Amino acid sequence: MNTLNFPTLIELPKIIDSRGNLSVVENNKEIPFDIRRVYWLYEVPTGELRGGHAHTDLQQVLIAIHGSLKIIVDDGKNRQTFTLNKPNQGLYIGNNIWREMSDFSDGAVCLVLASKPYDPAGYIRNYNDFVDKQKTTKI
Repeated sequence: MNTLNFPTLIELPKIIDSRGNLSVVENNKEIPFDIRRVYWLYEVPTGELRGGHAHTDLQQVLIAIHGSLKIIVDDGKNRQTFTLNKPNQGLYIGNNIWREMSDFSDGAVCLVLASKPYDPAGYIRNYNDFVDKQKTTKI
């Protein structure tokens, strides 16, 4: 699906019904990896930032299942901002991409689907270290 590892918006199925809409994701179908961990961010205070790190070996899809938020992604050379505000749209983020999440609306809930269990050793938490690593990493 996303062989270059760049962040990409993914449109998820939206099944419209008079009783309410439904969206679904499946491993290696809408989500380009096996889902090994699921977590969500919520009740983020106004003005707070989340993220501020990169993962050395982890793929994620972030979905604003309620409300909205902004995500800045950075590969060490280029930065791009995405706004998530549809529960049937996700942002795919691959390995070695810096991310910062901000501007959470009141009541926003961001669901995160991850390709691996939590591993603190797989994080790069200092932006300068991240940029230095990107300079020495061959794509």
